[in-house]
Amino acid sequence: MAFWQHLREDIICVFDRDPAARNVFEILTSYPGIHAVLFHRFNHALWNVGLKWLARFLSALARLLTGIEIHPGAKIGRRFFIDHGMGVVIGETAEIGDDCTLYQGVTLGGTSWNKGKRHPTLGRNVVIGAGAKVLGPFTVGDNARIGSNSVVIKAVPVGATVVGVPGRVVEAGGAEDVRREIARKLGFDAYGATPDLPDPEAHAINQMLDHLQALDRTVRQLCQTLRNAGIDPGELQLCELQGCELHSAASTNGWHEQNREDAVKAEP
Repeated sequence: MAFWQHLREDIICVFDRDPAARNVFEILTSYPGIHAVLFHRFNHALWNVGLKWLARFLSALARLLTGIEIHPGAKIGRRFFIDHGMGVVIGETAEIGDDCTLYQGVTLGGTSWNKGKRHPTLGRNVVIGAGAKVLGPFTVGDNARIGSNSVVIKAVPVGATVVGVPGRVVEAGGAEDVRREIARKLGFDAYGATPDLPDPEAHAINQMLDHLQALDRTVRQLCQTLRNAGIDPGELQLCELQGCELHSAASTNGWHEQNREDAVKAEP
């Protein structure tokens, strides 16, 4: 009964996560991700009762048939979906929670030849994009998202999104929002639409935008210092960035303080 219940859940999760799925017969006969998971459940049972060679042999056969390599020692939860699947590798001590999704080319690998835990542990509802590599004995928190072609070598917090090489958590607000706003002011609309692509051009633009932000902050602070010393520096020629509401606190506070001082001086 447990086998049929798990199979039913696997089929339903394909309908939920792949809009190309049309019917149960198609899923059972043409989805290698389903085949690989079915093979693994059987092989994992053999592994647990001590028939390790047979489990390894059948897992090698499953890899030949599906293009997906899952070590029979790996622990996989319910409603696990491998979309497309070619090139997926899941190591011996990997653990995968319920409702996780992996795309083609994903590796859950290790970075050590030592015995013991050396592969990652995925929480519930984790999604890993095509070509991503998650390497090492750490935990990827529930509801995390790992972008395509990312290389993750340290723990991922619950609900985080990780992109890049090496993987980094994309935080809401902060430097990324400043970059997007300055990019929009300068006309980098295409860049602003895809700011997290880990390519050399995006990295160079990130560096340039960070430098522009630092220069803008420094100029404003210098002007404020001159005003405090009784020297009028004249009008700031930074009209394109004055509308940006995401400058650092020090820069923004200095700007508003000067506006208040000017307003007080202008009062009769």
